[in-house]
Amino acid sequence: LWRLGYCARLLKTNHSRTAASNTSFPAVWMLLAQHSGRIPGLFVVVKKNTFFTMPETMEDKSNPELYLPHPGVRGMTLLNREAFKRTVVVPALKVKKEIVHSVLKSLKQSVLQRPGLKRVVEDPEDEDSRFIILDPHKIPEFSLGEPEQQVLKQLNVHPEVSKYHLELTYENFKSEEILRAVLPEGQEVTSGFSRVGHIAHLNLRDHQLPYRHLIGQVIMDKNPGITCVVNKTSIIDSTYRNFEMEVLAGENNLVTKVKENNIAYELDFSKVYWNPRLSTEHGRIVELLKAGDVLFDVFAGIGPFAIPAARRKCRVFANDLNPESYTWLLHNCKLNKVDTKVKAFNMDGRDFLRGPVREELSKELPLLKEEQRTAFHIVMNLPALAVEFLDVFRHLLVGEPCSPAGLPTVHCYGFSKHSNPARDIQERAEASLGTSLAGRCSTFLVRNVAPNKEMLCLSFQVPADVLYKRPCPDEAKPASKRLCTSQDSSEEKVLS
Repeated sequence: LWRLGYCARLLKTNHSRTAASNTSFPAVWMLLAQHSGRIPGLFVVVKKNTFFTMPETMEDKSNPELYLPHPGVRGMTLLNREAFKRTVVVPALKVKKEIVHSVLKSLKQSVLQRPGLKRVVEDPEDEDSRFIILDPHKIPEFSLGEPEQQVLKQLNVHPEVSKYHLELTYENFKSEEILRAVLPEGQEVTSGFSRVGHIAHLNLRDHQLPYRHLIGQVIMDKNPGITCVVNKTSIIDSTYRNFEMEVLAGENNLVTKVKENNIAYELDFSKVYWNPRLSTEHGRIVELLKAGDVLFDVFAGIGPFAIPAARRKCRVFANDLNPESYTWLLHNCKLNKVDTKVKAFNMDGRDFLRGPVREELSKELPLLKEEQRTAFHIVMNLPALAVEFLDVFRHLLVGEPCSPAGLPTVHCYGFSKHSNPARDIQERAEASLGTSLAGRCSTFLVRNVAPNKEMLCLSFQVPADVLYKRPCPDEAKPASKRLCTSQDSSEEKVLS
């Protein structure tokens, strides 16, 4: 019972925590696992993401109006800040101004702690006195408890509590309180948003769309530094990985700057793909690389894998089909002074694998010596389609296999709605490769994309029997050798 109570407190603490904590929900379950010790069937993967939310506020039934705007704002679709004004009665303590600091320090647990509201206000009838505003949730009956009265007695302060009329304005309410007051009762209010530089990116539900411009303005008002709020209006295009969006509030400027893992990037958010929730995953993969390693980034975007890898003194080959992503990739390579270390390509992923990747592997792997520790990594971050590209590795190279240590490691991303997503993505990969990966792969849960939809990363070394097509003798022409190519077993090259 104690464990269950503690688990509940952990969940409650995390639920009301702000975005500054940068801790995702799975991390709380890891805490539960650490402290409970014996939760049957508990399997978790810890993951941190940069995701800004508007957390729910716990309502206190003793004086709920303190946290509610004027009821007349219900149904408002065009923001009118003046309509949120209201006056509430709160407890206050009258003290001499010279001892205000001492009283605040002694009664800090009972004083009103609310952003934007003054705790000490002037007494209009006595310039030598001040009113200290108390928390109505802590002083529900406008009467101090025995401990507080004892403290005031030591300070020679009369413990009588006055009723103070406190004016609340739009500035005093939190964003979720404003939206809860505006949207129809019983409907979901908070919506979470991603922050991309000066842009707040929303995914509003259908019932929130009539209020979308008001929601955008409230988010911009309550989050310093945000000057543009957009809402996604279509699903991500699987070809270029961008989506249509509508500007809800602020300036129509979607060229922005972001910083991830201490590296700066610039991008046009309306034309390229960028997801701040993947920052930890980018860092995880880059940490696997060592100086001198080779990285092939098949779907590179604007460079969140490629650029930090180049800064770790890896040789990088980065590709993206989207011409805009390719342009910003080149721009960010120059911005981070790694343009001489990254070879960029604007090709289809299959062509990139069959072209530059095969050419480089064919040249490098035969020269790899046992004592050399150069590792080859291939990142395929196109979760909607990447698994379907794995068939390209079938007989990609021709000749005798290199040492097992030299075989390239693939990090392939995918979505799964299966009840066992790890098994699902492995089986799909095996079907594309034409071989079993049992005991030869690992699966990492990247993030929960939607209810019953996970994003995972499957990592494995490409098996030699998949990657290589061995030379096969030509019975008709013994003086020559025929080699089957990787693209089509019906195609042949004759090497004299």
